[in-house]
Amino acid sequence: MILSFIFFMILFLGGIWLMGLAQSLEDFQAIVFVAGLLIVSLSLAFVMRQRGSATRRDDNWSGNATE
Repeated sequence: MILSFIFFMILFLGGIWLMGLAQSLEDFQAIVFVAGLLIVSLSLAFVMRQRGSATRRDDNWSGNATE
């Protein structure tokens, strides 16, 4: 659980870094910026899609009730 969090946090921060790097590039600014945006979006999507939640609700989005 914690390893996946660390992995997706690195992806998230790397995506933000790519978006910032795109501003200083002379070529391919749009491609680097979009790549960073996609990485940030995917890292957030995977973290939010994990089973369970911090509040331990029974009606989570995955459709499986935690017991």
